[in-house]
Amino acid sequence: MVRLFTNPIDNLLTLQKALADTMTSDWFGSGLSSRGGVPPINIFQQDGEYAIIAELPGVDRKDIDIDVQRNRIRISGQKQVDYGEGASVHRRERQTGAFDRTFATPFALDADKVKAEYNDGILALSLPRAEQDKPRSINIS
Repeated sequence: MVRLFTNPIDNLLTLQKALADTMTSDWFGSGLSSRGGVPPINIFQQDGEYAIIAELPGVDRKDIDIDVQRNRIRISGQKQVDYGEGASVHRRERQTGAFDRTFATPFALDADKVKAEYNDGILALSLPRAEQDKPRSINIS
């Protein structure tokens, strides 16, 4: 019987890397909010289109940029909090600053038909599939 021994240091390094990867992922997050100034977003598909709902409380619509290119949509902007002159901040939990998120869809988007609505800090995007990218039925002759 042959016994094979592995280097225990290699095993520890592998475990350390796996733990570090797990801790830096969103797996342990509450799922209710995102880290930093990045807005939490839900993406879903409905009636053959993708939809994105993003929470952007306190962000002015003029500070939001939306870019569409092929199968990617980018939401970026700036979140600012004005405390007023002479204010002394005792606790600051609301994140401020620039945010930038890019998402890829499994199909090409029709940039001319993308719709965006912004009400009460909620951004809703409708992302229709490009006509040339839609599946077609072929008749057999």
